[in-house]
Amino acid sequence: MKQFFSDLKVIELAGVLAGPSVGVFFSELGAKVIKIENPKTGGDVTRSWKCEKENASDKESAYYWSVNTGKEILFLDITQENDLQKFYTLIKEADILITNFKKGDDLKLKVSYSELRTLNSQLIYASINGFGNESTRTAYDLILQAEAGFMLINGEPDSKPVKMPVALIDLLAGHQLKEAILIALLERERSKKGCHVSVSLFDSAVASLVNQATNWLIGGHLPEAIGSLHPNIAPYGELFSTKDYHTVTFAIGSDKQFKALCELLDLKELLIDEKFSSNQNRVKNREELFELINIEVEKMNFNDLYDQCLKNEIPIGKLRNLKEVFELPEAQAMLKHFFVNGVSKTAVNSVAFKVMRP
Repeated sequence: MKQFFSDLKVIELAGVLAGPSVGVFFSELGAKVIKIENPKTGGDVTRSWKCEKENASDKESAYYWSVNTGKEILFLDITQENDLQKFYTLIKEADILITNFKKGDDLKLKVSYSELRTLNSQLIYASINGFGNESTRTAYDLILQAEAGFMLINGEPDSKPVKMPVALIDLLAGHQLKEAILIALLERERSKKGCHVSVSLFDSAVASLVNQATNWLIGGHLPEAIGSLHPNIAPYGELFSTKDYHTVTFAIGSDKQFKALCELLDLKELLIDEKFSSNQNRVKNREELFELINIEVEKMNFNDLYDQCLKNEIPIGKLRNLKEVFELPEAQAMLKHFFVNGVSKTAVNSVAFKVMRP
């Protein structure tokens, strides 16, 4: 799969996270991806987004490398006629262009789809915006998490609203745009014509509210912040501490899993208690259920509990910091290594799927 798109040429005229996450996806699958950055502004703004422990002398931040590995970097100021013509030359041979302009900026810069399709009728022009094609609002992931309802349902009941610790709306929009591009590529095989596909961060966010949205739209339940708890399932998301001070959580999504957990913890009496006889009843009485389960979890060492849960197909997770995550063999298999000015660096692959052929 690493060379699946080896015949594709992708131009990335986008910055920050959403657009570049699409570019790195195609790069990891073998496409030639040329990322265009503006020398007048110092390039992609994320080059300077360094956390406090990073080497101050590095030209690029770790954030930048999260979505920009494997690309050819080309500095062009397309407000200058000479560089604009260089860009047009690239477009004539390109399959895909990725952009994230605000409304009107593409016209000012002479890089709108209506202009570029005259140079290349098979070009797939893929654009990301904040609040739709007609909006001029500047959009950052934080703003979308606020505007699309995520922050008010994230966090503990007694805490202030909390954003998610990664720019998830950007990534969701990136996934939406990948899907749109793949459909456009399929259609181009049939029609031999390109098209303009567009995704907004807001639409991507709203589409991703899934069950929280239908809990309101169908069930009349207005979601609120309940920490890691699930509004439809219990026990799910409660945090338990083992005898040796490891923190774990369970995702009990069926009566079968609840039965297995009760048997493992020697809580068989809960199986005949009306308060816990159905998932809906367990949701209603989740605080009492938590206390009963917690007493038994605190008697067990983590390794014993974890191994027994895996053996009995009980969904359990240990709360791990990133050091612990990347000690797992599954996480190690997701790493990619690259060199910048002779220095080895490591990032995470954006492509997580595998294709198995007979």
